[in-house]
Amino acid sequence: MTLAINAVYHGFKVLQAQFVDEISSQAYIMEHIKSGARLLYLANDDDNKVFSISFRTPPADDTGVAHILEHSSLCGSRKYPLKEPFVDLVKGSLNTFLNAMTFPDKTVYPFATPNETDFRNLMDVYLNAVFCPLAMVDRAVFEQEGWHRDADGTVSGVVYNEMQGALATPDAQLQNALERAMFPDTAYGFVSGGDPESIPALTYEKYQRVYRRHYSADNCCITLYGKMDMAEKLEMLDRDYLSRMPRTTTRPRLTVQDEQPGTCVELPYYTENPEPDEVQCALAWYTGAFADRERQLGVEILLDVLLGTNNSPLKAALLAEKLGADIDMGFDDSTLQPTLELVLRGATEESARKFAPAVRKAVDDIVLDLYGEGNPCWEEDYELNPSEEMQMGGM
Repeated sequence: MTLAINAVYHGFKVLQAQFVDEISSQAYIMEHIKSGARLLYLANDDDNKVFSISFRTPPADDTGVAHILEHSSLCGSRKYPLKEPFVDLVKGSLNTFLNAMTFPDKTVYPFATPNETDFRNLMDVYLNAVFCPLAMVDRAVFEQEGWHRDADGTVSGVVYNEMQGALATPDAQLQNALERAMFPDTAYGFVSGGDPESIPALTYEKYQRVYRRHYSADNCCITLYGKMDMAEKLEMLDRDYLSRMPRTTTRPRLTVQDEQPGTCVELPYYTENPEPDEVQCALAWYTGAFADRERQLGVEILLDVLLGTNNSPLKAALLAEKLGADIDMGFDDSTLQPTLELVLRGATEESARKFAPAVRKAVDDIVLDLYGEGNPCWEEDYELNPSEEMQMGGM
């Protein structure tokens, strides 16, 4: 089925159309006229059809409300009032993928299946789960998936218990501290999954308000991929869901963080048998805007060249300094403000303090070797100073 730009199909207006060579797909971007829902359709000959519905859910605190809503949505809906409908679906479905995930700024509900009947059924279950969850009228779901107090006063809950384990490691503590330091004024500075110390501050009433604000049709993006009867899918979306949903007056927005000046933060963590070489040191940089895809691709390629293996020039130079046991690299270009980080592991407090100067010197040497002194590329004052330096040590 070929769709024409500006034409309307079952309430959806086609805004853009483009062939994507990399995935051999014809891409269409559409908007549902009444509800404001966005839809991306990737038409191709792949029989393994994919559906996803995503919502922008930037956190405003550490209560993990987006994570709790993700869990709660899977606990029954108006049309499918089962306690665990997705567990039952897995038993009888031919799906090749079925899940839901909470990210730092969005929540995504995807599945894939090669069977057409299975696809239609799963699509309806997912849509009913996110737009008509029983959790909005059943406080017990919130208490089960989020948090509650047992008779002895102990706090428990699926997400609460999950995040206690997820944030217990030094690596997780280091990552969270780094994000708080780099993004003190935006959603990325919060723990989207929820901090166990803050989760009990979430009330059922606030949980309901956040759902109503974030789980609106004009705050969602629906993705369809593969070989399918597209007209049938658009008709079902319009008839059963979107035509009943007017646009809202407010939508959650992501804001850009003013880049922070280079600072050093020390963070102690508890360990039963502290050793002098249990210090970790992380350096982090902003790498520009998410929308600048060429720049982010360039960063990714450059990092692979410089740090991809132990023999790569930058990593080899840093390992030769013997500041620690190993050096890891992280690059996240999935957020509004991509970042990269270098983590020195197995260091001492003394060697960790030498990490940032060692990185600067190693990069200077590589640039000098490439261009030579006096070259305009060398004389340009390139930015290498880390936005944040985070040091953790056992205690």
